[in-house]
Amino acid sequence: MNSSEKTNRAPYRPILTAMASVAVLGVALVGCGQQDSGASKARADRTEVKQEATAGGGVKVLWVGDSIAGAEAPAMGAALKASGVGFKDASSDGGGTVVDSGEEITKMISGDTWKQLGENIKAFKPTVVAYQVTTYDWGTPDTQRAAYEKLVRTVKDAGAKTVFIPSPPIKIDDFYKKHESQMATAPKTAEEVAGKHKDAAVYLDASQLWGTDKSAKKALRGPDGIHNCQQGAAAFAKWFSTELGKREGFEPAPVDKWANGGWTGSDRYGKQSCSK
Repeated sequence: MNSSEKTNRAPYRPILTAMASVAVLGVALVGCGQQDSGASKARADRTEVKQEATAGGGVKVLWVGDSIAGAEAPAMGAALKASGVGFKDASSDGGGTVVDSGEEITKMISGDTWKQLGENIKAFKPTVVAYQVTTYDWGTPDTQRAAYEKLVRTVKDAGAKTVFIPSPPIKIDDFYKKHESQMATAPKTAEEVAGKHKDAAVYLDASQLWGTDKSAKKALRGPDGIHNCQQGAAAFAKWFSTELGKREGFEPAPVDKWANGGWTGSDRYGKQSCSK
């Protein structure tokens, strides 16, 4: 199965249970079918905010990951922009991993990720490269460790910091089954690498938000058990901007400043039949 086939395998669907979480944030999100005039054209999947951050203290975040990260990106872009932080979405549907497990699919994906990372670092000049462990971070712990060490070195050499975030709990279907044990070691390995390089990297444990049970309401997964819609993206963006703000010295914008913005009408959600 190639990466394109994998991308089309698991469509995004609505996260009805996440409304309770968003209600706690005091947010009433716009449904996918209620896009503002021109919103779908103005908000592309690969959200990019190139403004010079002022209130954000010059912080610029490059977001790297797979399609799960891609579903979170529109909300993250809105939340960070509202906080004065620069943001570029460099996630990749059906890919995004920096780990070459030796299998043809990860060799292809990781090669593309490293190429794009180099280009984005040069062009965007991030101060933070946030890497969400992907569902393709296969291989042994040693293989994963080597890739994560390389990522930290590469980002540090560019004068930036690496932020690792684990992937959320997901449904293990037939595609993932043979890689389940490898996927389980990836976040632990990333945490170890970050702990070893405290001057250049940090591990943000998102299980505080998602928990570890994919079927639990807290997991904020859609019916496909993998991706989120607007509600889950908003909850993650609030959590991430708060945690990053503590470490990078900026004040995250209040949720009501960004959560009802045009990002909710992104084509990414509309194509996946997301609802309120």
